[in-house]
Formats: sequence, C-alpha cells, structure tokens
Amino acid sequence: MRKLNLVVAVAAVAFAAPAFAQDTSAPSDASMQTTSAPAETGPTAPDGSKAFGIEPYFGVMGGWEKFDNERNAGIPQALNADGSIRRGYKPEGSLVQGVLGVNVPLGPVFVGAEGNVAKGIDGNIDWEYGAAGRFGFRAGDSGLFYGKVGYQWVNFDHFSARSTNGGDTGRDYHAMTYGIGAEVGPKDIGLDGITGNAGFRLRAEVNTFGDAHSFRPMLGVITHF
Repeated sequence: MRKLNLVVAVAAVAFAAPAFAQDTSAPSDASMQTTSAPAETGPTAPDGSKAFGIEPYFGVMGGWEKFDNERNAGIPQALNADGSIRRGYKPEGSLVQGVLGVNVPLGPVFVGAEGNVAKGIDGNIDWEYGAAGRFGFRAGDSGLFYGKVGYQWVNFDHFSARSTNGGDTGRDYHAMTYGIGAEVGPKDIGLDGITGNAGFRLRAEVNTFGDAHSFRPMLGVITHF
C-alpha cells in the first residue's frame, strides 16, 4: 500500500512540474516584452519635437529695396547741379538673393547666423552682400519667428548724382542692417521642420539699412539638409 501511495505521489509531481514551469515562465516572457521597448527620453520642444540640433540651410529669395534720398541716409544724397535735391532720382531696385546659414534650436527658441549675396535686376542697385545673426522663437517644429542684426555692403551701378559736399559720390556703401521675419513649413504637406529631415520652408522678411534709411521686403524658399 505504501508503494502504491509513493507511485501516485511521484506521478502527481511529474504532471505538476511542467504546468508550474509554464506558469512561471509566462510572466518572465511578458516582462521581457515590456522592458524591450525603449522608453522615450530626452528633452523636447513644447510641441514634442526634438529640442536641440544643428540645421545648415540655403535658400533663394526675391524682393525690392528703396533707399532714402536724404541727408545721413548711409549713402550720399542725390542732388542737382544747383545743390537742390534731385526729387526724381530713386536709389532703388528689384533684387534676387542667395542665403547660406545655420540654425541651432535650443528648446522653444533658436539662434543662428547667415550670409547673403544679392544681385540687382533693375534700378540703381548692382550688388549687395553681408552677414547677420538671427535669434527668435520656434512655432512647432517647422515655424520660426525671428529678428536679425548684421552688416551689409551695397554697390550702386547707376548712382550718377553729386554728393552733399560736391565731390564724387562713389558706388560702395556699408552700414548696419536690421530685420524681422518668419518661416513656415507645415509637415502635413511634406515640409519638414527645423530638426527633421531635409525639406522646404517659405520665408518672408523685411530689412532696413543704417538708421532705418531703406525698406527691403523679401520673399523666398529655404531648404535645409
């Protein structure tokens, strides 16, 4: 009788062992599946996009600039032979411009620097070139609102006027430049953001030369890589 009871006990243990092993291994497999998924870590911008990065970019813009024909405007005042102001003279013209720069996103804000070269298409402006720093706020991952400060050189092609002191006017002038602008590139139409893959953004900005002695609206396309 004791031998029979021992056989029954051994058989019960033999059948129970695989079931117990299966029960204990299931939570282990589940825990492995749970821990295998990487957790989302690292700082993000307010919209949940990457907070930091480096974004080189280039772009093409078009626009127009008009300079003041008055004293201390950063360029000589256009005068007639008798010394009166040449009212019909307009130091202005349309431009096409190339820009090359880099943005550094810092959470909800960004800083950057860029250089530019512009060619006059018509009017009195021949060439312009300069450099500026930019700083501003990010609107999501693809929008930027910014201000810029830099230095600009202007070359006039047809500046055939006398200067205020009666001497030759020359053609090359330079001064500080200031501006404000915005860029937008909605992701839902395939235009990636400042920390995303290569894509396009539309830019609109207004600049001035010297102590607000010119008006220069520009519009163009920026692509980053």
